[in-house]
Amino acid sequence: MDADFISSEIERNRDEIVKLSLDLWENPEGPYEEFKASAWTADLLEKHGFEVEREAGGIKTAIKARYGAGRPVIGFLGEYDALPGLSQARSSAPEPVPGQNYGHGCGHNLICGANAGAVIALKAQMERDHIPGTIVFYGCPAEEVLTGKPFMARAGLFDGLDAALAFHPMESNMTTCGNMTAADMAKFHFKGISAHASADPYNGRSALDAVELMDIGANYLREHIKPDARIHYVITEGGTAPNIVPERACVWYFVRAARREDVEEVYERLVDVAKGAALMTGTQLEVEYLGGCYNTLNNSVLEEVVHRAMLETRQEPWTGEEIAYASELNRFYEANRAAVLDRYDLPDNMEIHEGVLPMLTYGDCSSSDVGDVAHIVPTAFFTTACSNIGAPGHSWQITACSAHSIGWKGMLYGAKILAKSALELLTVPELMEKAEQEFRKATKGKPYRCPLPEGMRRRGNYEFTQMPIIAISVFQKTARPGNSPHTTRSSFAISNIRLLPPDTPPLPFS
Repeated sequence: MDADFISSEIERNRDEIVKLSLDLWENPEGPYEEFKASAWTADLLEKHGFEVEREAGGIKTAIKARYGAGRPVIGFLGEYDALPGLSQARSSAPEPVPGQNYGHGCGHNLICGANAGAVIALKAQMERDHIPGTIVFYGCPAEEVLTGKPFMARAGLFDGLDAALAFHPMESNMTTCGNMTAADMAKFHFKGISAHASADPYNGRSALDAVELMDIGANYLREHIKPDARIHYVITEGGTAPNIVPERACVWYFVRAARREDVEEVYERLVDVAKGAALMTGTQLEVEYLGGCYNTLNNSVLEEVVHRAMLETRQEPWTGEEIAYASELNRFYEANRAAVLDRYDLPDNMEIHEGVLPMLTYGDCSSSDVGDVAHIVPTAFFTTACSNIGAPGHSWQITACSAHSIGWKGMLYGAKILAKSALELLTVPELMEKAEQEFRKATKGKPYRCPLPEGMRRRGNYEFTQMPIIAISVFQKTARPGNSPHTTRSSFAISNIRLLPPDTPPLPFS
């Protein structure tokens, strides 16, 4: 099979792929707000002969584009949401774009471009060589809040796939077999009674006291959870002045662990800690569940296919101008650059990664909703160098590189790896059989269960109800409610669900 044809097709469409990524970069949109991004991506794929479903699964900014017939069915996981607070011009120093809050500080514009470029080139080769099978591009919204793919999964959009491929821009070229963690996110709202903090504090009930006691309890809880679990938080509301007993306070928590089951167990215990804090302070508690995702699930068969494609695909050399630009960026984070060079045993003078690293076999405790897809179908994940080697994750440097030739070269390299990997899966049937066998062994036949409760809807202001707040009153004892993963077992009453205000903005989670 002539795999070089794919590379030439991607180069032939180079300007079109770069333009799509740059259009997304110049018009960054937050989670579930990716209206321009999804429309432009759908338009491009329709132009190239794909059958495109817009608003896929009832999600306004999700798309599903298909070509071909029969099996195997290979999915490509595109993303296009941006991050708040990471607006940045194409410069080598921090320079936010005036009037622009969001920016592509995680390079999702490059993810979209790489996957779109891959399926367009692969379609051309399938037509030329009469290769059977089906390829599906997914435009996935809201990865940064870890709920886009779970909502798509709940709608059945990934059903029927035989394999899925995921690419992400990073500081290095590497196929990863490392685990990314499962996660749950929630805000804990406490409501007390306001009073003068000096004249009559005995008439008050401090919501801030409840937050602080919850945080203390959570920190003691850390000793009694598995070593791979993580609990982290930030206080988002704590009162208005020292001489006023805070009537309202809020703390925002993440719970992560290597397995979804462990996340749910720790999350339930954390809610118990919050209820205890409410009891101790005589306050009321509302638990606002923000969503969750699965841990990634590795598939060595697919990862080896991707790693082979990465080794066999020529990486476009960096120019002197690109190396100089990366060097200017690296001077802002010399310690981070040194740590990356040391971690991967790279030359001291390297400013942008070149070459291919050995497959990564450990995780970094970050999270991605790619994990939800990986528990539905065999999935592979890899990265290419799209930024200076010292760029921190979610940074202005990544935003800058995502509209620079450094980012574009990494994106096109990723597109070629995606397409060549899928080509091998389409033409070597035994690979799909082995990948499926490994997947069944890893999941032990356990079906995927979406972590988002049925009553939960997409965040955003476009015809979607908001995700629910479960209100827990500490003043009324009742029989224990059911053992739902998102309804904690408790001796307290669960009130009726109320909805968030329609102007509640999306938040970055990953």
